[in-house]
Amino acid sequence: MATNTRSSRRRIAGTMVVLFAIIALFVVKLVDIQVVRADTLSAESLGNRSVEQPVYGSRGDILDTNGVVLAGTVMRYNITLSPRNAAEFDRTTAGGEVTVTVAQAAAEVGALTGKTGDSILAIISAALAEDKNSDYAFVAKAVDVDVFRAVDKLEIPWIYFEKNPSRVYPDGAVAGNLIGFVSSGGDAQAGLELGQDACLASTNGVETYEKGADGVRLPQSTVTTSQAEDGGDVVTTIDSDLNWYVQQVLAKQAQATGAAWGTVVVQEVKTGKLVAVADYPSVDPNNVGGTANPEDRGSRAFTASFEPGSTFKALTAASVLDAGLATPDSKIVAPYRYLPPNGANVNDSSGHADLNLTLTGVLIESSNTGMSKFGELLSDQQRYDYMTAFGLGRPTEVQFPAEDSGILHDWQNWDNQTKYATMFGQGLTTTALQVSSIYQAIANNGVRLPVQLVEGCRQADGTMSEVPATAGTQIVSASAARETADMLEMVYQKAWLSTKWNIPGYRVAAKTGTAQMPDGHGGYTHGYLVSVSGFAPADDPEYVVSVSLADPVKLNSSAASAPIFQEVMSQVLKKYRAVPSGAAAPALPGTW
Repeated sequence: MATNTRSSRRRIAGTMVVLFAIIALFVVKLVDIQVVRADTLSAESLGNRSVEQPVYGSRGDILDTNGVVLAGTVMRYNITLSPRNAAEFDRTTAGGEVTVTVAQAAAEVGALTGKTGDSILAIISAALAEDKNSDYAFVAKAVDVDVFRAVDKLEIPWIYFEKNPSRVYPDGAVAGNLIGFVSSGGDAQAGLELGQDACLASTNGVETYEKGADGVRLPQSTVTTSQAEDGGDVVTTIDSDLNWYVQQVLAKQAQATGAAWGTVVVQEVKTGKLVAVADYPSVDPNNVGGTANPEDRGSRAFTASFEPGSTFKALTAASVLDAGLATPDSKIVAPYRYLPPNGANVNDSSGHADLNLTLTGVLIESSNTGMSKFGELLSDQQRYDYMTAFGLGRPTEVQFPAEDSGILHDWQNWDNQTKYATMFGQGLTTTALQVSSIYQAIANNGVRLPVQLVEGCRQADGTMSEVPATAGTQIVSASAARETADMLEMVYQKAWLSTKWNIPGYRVAAKTGTAQMPDGHGGYTHGYLVSVSGFAPADDPEYVVSVSLADPVKLNSSAASAPIFQEVMSQVLKKYRAVPSGAAAPALPGTW
């Protein structure tokens, strides 16, 4: 009996030892899980059910001077799915519970997104073939809110949505060449979208959510780990209504004359601000692919330089007047052909007998030989210094993407012909913006103001970082500028296009230009670039209008561009209620 009792005690003790050993093992394991490896296991567990996704910030708007949205952002949605969780499911209907197969669900989604059910099944198969545990695949990118709501209403448990802000251009092609565009991925590609990207660009945030074993997002599990930041708004100086009108006028005349391309610039004289910049052909940033020629997608007003021709004679005249070497009444004899002592050869556009012209008459007749005789009164360096002061040979202050500097060789590198050609707008190139800036300075009593396209960047909190104001530069004296303006009024009144550009009630100062177009190989094509630049009201200038048409094959003279100038300037003066001129223009003699 005693032996049995001792044996029972040993068994109980052994059992207790084993039990304590098991308990100790569990305690050690629990400490290992709860303490030693707690952070690691927790992270692994969370990683198995936690999904990280971007939160997109909104790109800023591009606005016209009146707050009209030229480029904006609307919310779109990416539709995604979890391939590994794609399975049939039950759907509650009015008739009760029904089972929806994967093929049926794919067909439903496809019908709403413009895809076939088979193509969506193929997306699932391809993802699983690459990774049997694939949890993410795109079905459709950037669908609108109506499609999003329709797909969401299907309540397919393995279909998910991501917010994806997308770019839209409400006014289509209005100022489209200026605005530019972004890629399908939202990256800035051209125009103000690219040039002002530092202001417009947003910063994406990150959020995480937890999912259940079936892959479905758990309610109220979303946590934002970093906030998205919206971009700022770019406020431009452009009046979108005027820009639309100018584009219509330009396109109509360009098509009527068969021009390859054209530009119109409207600039405020007393501020330097651009109120309209029109290009033909125009591009709609909503459909960039619809514009086949890549060169038509940018703004040639900034990016295309050309020999300006006779519109440039206003600069030479102003320089000679400022240097005190001539007056509007100064006299010369202008032959058809002029052979200076240095061996250059200058001729006018058509044959004529010797003309007794004043400086005013040289501008009226647009005589190359006459302007050469006045221009040679200045040294080469003097003329070069005036040209650079007027802004030639460098981009404007706008810093537009891919902006052309034009070509202005240093005076020490001029050959004998270039010395004279640069007096009447050949042997150098300018952009439409540079020509407009020349006329702005002459109209503004000789003070050139920085060319301005952007007012500033308005941040998401409403604060506005404006473009720093830059003082104007006195290029020529006020008296020289005024005398040049008076002579340009005589051109407007007496030159051969006086009946083509008449604007009743206003004094206007203007000059035409016709220049051969380079062929890119050191020679010229048979085409011409025809232009008109001027300002009004001439007695108190407010607006510059500069027009350029490239190779108008049906009318290759300034008569092709003059109607554009007349219509645009008339609309500008009317729209902004410019006060009509009260006094007659001064009468300056053109001949002697």
